[in-house]
Amino acid sequence: MRWTDLAEQDCSVARTVAVIGDRWTLMILRDLFLGVRRFEDFERRLGISRSIIAERLKTLVDEGVLRREAYQDRPVRHEYRLTDKGLALHPVVMAIVRWGDVHCAGEAGPPLIHRHKACGCDFHVVQTCSECGEAVAARDVEVRPAR
Repeated sequence: MRWTDLAEQDCSVARTVAVIGDRWTLMILRDLFLGVRRFEDFERRLGISRSIIAERLKTLVDEGVLRREAYQDRPVRHEYRLTDKGLALHPVVMAIVRWGDVHCAGEAGPPLIHRHKACGCDFHVVQTCSECGEAVAARDVEVRPAR
């Protein structure tokens, strides 16, 4: 299967990977959730070519994950803001962070600590059932066809 065919698959994972499954796209999303918004800042933080950044940002804008907002008129310059569709990726990024914290951080531990603004407590991501609120792990889930 070709990369471009993923978006046409009858599979939510494949369709999602077609939008965000590239390593640089994930790093851009990470930076967006850390407050980075301007092209030059992505370039400085990621250390990759301008063309790769431009291509990934364009895809995210085209897919409705980001919107471009002008922040300067002469010359016109834009920053990138997460849309509601983009903000909905937060649990995905946080799940990747949690996996990395547990399996890749080493003895030094996680490089960043996440704090819940409302209660002031540090936390880690826990997947819960939307109906009963209990924690859900892989072995707690069964799948059935939707149609």
